[in-house]
Amino acid sequence: MTGARGAGAASRASLSAWRDWRSWPESLSSLWRRSLRFRTILVTLALTALTILVACVWMGLAVQNDLFTSRKDQVLTYAARATEAAQLTLDNAVVEGDPVQLETLLNTVARQLSQQSSSDSFAVTRIADGPSPIAPPDIFSGALSVEENDLVSDGLRTAVRGKSDAQWWQSVSLPTADGTAVPGIVVGQQLQVPEVGAYELYLAYDLGSAPQTLGFIQGTLWVVGVALILLVGAISWFVLRSVTTPIGEAADTSAKLAAGELGVRLPVRGEDELATLGRSFNAMADSIESQIKELAELSLVQQRFVSDVSHELRTPLTTIRLAADMINDRRDEFDPATARAAELLNAQVQRFETLLTDLLEISRYDAGSVQLELEPTSLAHLAEDVIASMSTLAEQHGSDVRLVAPGGYSPVDMDPRRVRRIVRNLLGNAIEHGEGRPIVVTVDSNQAAVALSVRDFGLGMTAVDVERVFDRFWRADPSRKRTIGGTGLGLSIALGDAKLHNGELTVWSELGRGTNFLLALPRTAGRAPDPSPLSADEGHDSPAAIDALGLTQPIVLPVIDAPATGGRQ
Repeated sequence: MTGARGAGAASRASLSAWRDWRSWPESLSSLWRRSLRFRTILVTLALTALTILVACVWMGLAVQNDLFTSRKDQVLTYAARATEAAQLTLDNAVVEGDPVQLETLLNTVARQLSQQSSSDSFAVTRIADGPSPIAPPDIFSGALSVEENDLVSDGLRTAVRGKSDAQWWQSVSLPTADGTAVPGIVVGQQLQVPEVGAYELYLAYDLGSAPQTLGFIQGTLWVVGVALILLVGAISWFVLRSVTTPIGEAADTSAKLAAGELGVRLPVRGEDELATLGRSFNAMADSIESQIKELAELSLVQQRFVSDVSHELRTPLTTIRLAADMINDRRDEFDPATARAAELLNAQVQRFETLLTDLLEISRYDAGSVQLELEPTSLAHLAEDVIASMSTLAEQHGSDVRLVAPGGYSPVDMDPRRVRRIVRNLLGNAIEHGEGRPIVVTVDSNQAAVALSVRDFGLGMTAVDVERVFDRFWRADPSRKRTIGGTGLGLSIALGDAKLHNGELTVWSELGRGTNFLLALPRTAGRAPDPSPLSADEGHDSPAAIDALGLTQPIVLPVIDAPATGGRQ
């Protein structure tokens, strides 16, 4: 039953596609662009059809002309032979001026003409130079009647009367018994009747069999032409299949190799050029697989090295941290220089510990061992908590951080620790590089995603900086100056956290206009956050956001021509 239902559904889908004829041009155009076999066969069939069409037309015309010429020559030969025989009979006859004998002689000649000329339509008429009491009457037979049917033109009669020893002919349309007409030829010549004078002799020949023969030949030519087109198409398909099938296999194998299936290889058959291509491709694939495995092993060694070093540094770092804390707690007992050294030692040990933690996190991402701990969390409430926790740092830099949250309050499954780390990193960067100007944190949501943007109005970045802002340890400032202890791995880890949620982390920035980072997370796990309720570059001057903050005057941003003095971390 399931198979029957599947077959019925497939039939209905096929019928629906067949009825949708309006999509045929687009489908054929797509097939023309994508299929070398279809394109080659179509061009081959078109050129073959054109060649056969020209050949058939030329052969048909040649056969038609040759058929008419041969039939005409045959008719003229029959007519000349019959006329000579009739004239010989007339020349040998002795009538002695008897009109009855003349009439009997002319009737005998008429019967002889009918037998020897292969025509049952003839006319014998006197060329009148004047009345003659012994001249026999004119004779008409079959479809040929000069007086009634007017099949013999005046031009032919004039030509026959003009020369007694010449044979003339013309093409005519002969009537048949059923009222139709067939092509024919009328042949004219003079006969000399003794004691009477010259008579006009006209013989009509039916050429109706010639069109039938011509139609049969032309029909045969067209049938042979169509058969040749189909045969050429079949041969082209077979030849192209033997060539394009290995090419298609090579394309599919290349796609699989590009997708990461390093073990795929091309089947090699024979010793021809395609076999050489297959062996070369397989050798290249072997080399690529070997190099990739070497690089993977090297990367694995590096990852293990970073992870092992980070783990091994934890114990001595903990000891150093305890000692640094103890020394820093008693710095009031030291002289100013030693106290300052104790403060610097404590700060750098803390930074070293943060760097070590980030390196361990990066090594987990590289090893693919990071796991999410999903909890229903409100992104708007999470942003409020992060802003509250970083309010002291914002006050120290003179930045006014405001939250605009028209949406994002409903809980969404996410790892709150990692998302909180993303928001803290984005907000920390905005505070450090915001030049003391207001910072707008916007949270919104729709049916597909929740999004958070952090917009500052600080120095901004160039297009080149924007392209590299998520690179590890990269900073726009060559001096690598940091004021809040960043490690240079924060944005790289934030991007990893976003991708781990199947989300997106994008950025817009311009020099003198500030920067806007956008985090978009899907509401449903496994789906892309599309469409996002916010855009990274939408309203980059942020008049709506500034109004939502309740500020009485808009922010006027001066254009800064100097390069940025700090980078994102």
